[in-house]
Amino acid sequence: MSRKDYVLFDINTKAFVYGYQTNAIQRMLDFDYVCKRSSPSISAIINPSRAGIHKAFWGTKEIILPMYKTIPLAALAYPEADVMVNFASHRSAFETTMEALQEDTIRIVAVIAEGVPERQSRVMAATARKLDKIVIGPATVGGMTAGAFRIGNTAGTIENIIASKLYRPGCVGFVSKSGGMLNEAFNIISRNSDGIYEGVAIGGDRYPGSNMLDHILRYERNPAIKMIACLGELGGEDEYMIIQALKEKKITKPLVAWVTGTCSPYLPASVQFGHAGAKANTEKETAQAKNDAFRQAGAYVPRSFDDYGEMVRQVYDMLLTRGIVQKFDEPEVPRIPTDYSKALATGDIRKPTTFICTISDDSGEELLYAGKKLSDVLDRKMGIGGVIGLLWFKKELPEYAAHFIELVIQIVADHGPAVSGAHNAIVASCAGKDLISSLCSGLLTIGPRFGGAIDDAAREFKRAQETGLAPEQFVGEMKKKGINIPGIGHKIKSVKNPDKRVQLLISYARANFPSTELLNYALQVEELTTAKKGNLILNVDGCIGILFIDLMSSCGAFSKEEIDEVVRLGYLNGLFALGRSIGLIGHILDQKRLGSRLYRHPAEDIAYMMPSEEEIQCKRDR
Repeated sequence: MSRKDYVLFDINTKAFVYGYQTNAIQRMLDFDYVCKRSSPSISAIINPSRAGIHKAFWGTKEIILPMYKTIPLAALAYPEADVMVNFASHRSAFETTMEALQEDTIRIVAVIAEGVPERQSRVMAATARKLDKIVIGPATVGGMTAGAFRIGNTAGTIENIIASKLYRPGCVGFVSKSGGMLNEAFNIISRNSDGIYEGVAIGGDRYPGSNMLDHILRYERNPAIKMIACLGELGGEDEYMIIQALKEKKITKPLVAWVTGTCSPYLPASVQFGHAGAKANTEKETAQAKNDAFRQAGAYVPRSFDDYGEMVRQVYDMLLTRGIVQKFDEPEVPRIPTDYSKALATGDIRKPTTFICTISDDSGEELLYAGKKLSDVLDRKMGIGGVIGLLWFKKELPEYAAHFIELVIQIVADHGPAVSGAHNAIVASCAGKDLISSLCSGLLTIGPRFGGAIDDAAREFKRAQETGLAPEQFVGEMKKKGINIPGIGHKIKSVKNPDKRVQLLISYARANFPSTELLNYALQVEELTTAKKGNLILNVDGCIGILFIDLMSSCGAFSKEEIDEVVRLGYLNGLFALGRSIGLIGHILDQKRLGSRLYRHPAEDIAYMMPSEEEIQCKRDR
């Protein structure tokens, strides 16, 4: 007798999983790992939607499983795989199962889907018998051989696998119609014997691909299985096939049997389980009649399901006494690594952060800005300036300081299309770049000669004042170094044509700031530089940087060390980048609105996008 006549699966069994069921795939691999298989039981995944690869865990390591779109391609690539776990829906389970049965290398198909039409179920079962193959299901959780191979989600979580000692073989062969009862029975049997060798749930439909007797007869032939257990259901007459086999001595090993549904006579109406086949239409199909018939045929039948475990124990102890089974030393209980997401949720692990954020927190019920609830920020109307204070400086700034920040953003928002940032953004937009790419192109132009002067001016003027340099000494020192004074000079504006933006900033600061010492120092420097050349005035970048130093120094919210850090890290250029982004986006959207015809503005040497007269007329017509 060939071993394959009675063994469904062993530790070398290889399978295909039809359908991209990632949880079931990982559960099969986890079971393989705790059983100490040398290689995964899954050869490949069959996914009609796409071919490719799937990453999964093998213990703590990641492995790659190939993914094929068709059954023939997978079977050709992996002829050693003789099992297909079919997760196809009830709409396609029949076609995919029939296709798998036609492959010479596929011997067993487990059909998980519920609701497969009865005629299709009967065709699948008849085809399998004709080809000397096995169909488990439909409407099944599957089956398993302990310590060797499991179908999909059989036996539930890895914790239940460990608790039921399914990582090593016992001596009991078990079969049931119900997948849920299969999992429960594994636990009961493990606590009352040395455990399961093999267990199968045939499925709850009226016409399963294989019946309980098919599997019990295999257990009878398997020398590793010493006792058999089964759970039937009211409805149908499949159990009577087992009873007849008992009477004919085709089953000689001890059989513990119970048929569920004995509560039916005590209910006002007949009970029907969720399975299509679990409904008693005659007295013979009731649970009581079947249990009585099992007793008369010589099976070990408990008084109720509550006593099922005790009956298993009695039979197992009998086999121990007779020397048919031997006790063995329990192997070390395997440990499967816990998934990071699960361990994190239960608080079982800690992990250092990849980076640290101290300005905001979205882990609670409400987003926090520097420890303040967003709803409070909005209720208090802190505005953009207040939010910048929280997110940049982690401080709640005085109202006048928040308003100054907003004033700066408005002033620097746009300096026209000819400046390099706007020019680059416009050109990128004309080249067909999207808004974000065009914006980045403009922002990348910001530097010491365009926007970056805010930080440089703040740094140099602050240094000069703190080291006690007189304005004349500061100007002389910078000239000696051959460095232009940051924040001084403008191409167009001059003493005779002053910059209105600078005047607005100075007026606001003198009206609201407690002190403007650095501004006063800078204006003394301006008197010296403009005496040499009229356009060497304090420009808008320099004025912003200098006034921000005055603001931080006099508002009482910043220490000297904090002010030094703000200047050193380049905070202040962020104001320019933030404000200028508003103008750059405007230029980009302007180009996209205007169309695709390039022309030159007569007043400036800058390319614009302008629609043709034909395009304008076409838009009017629409």
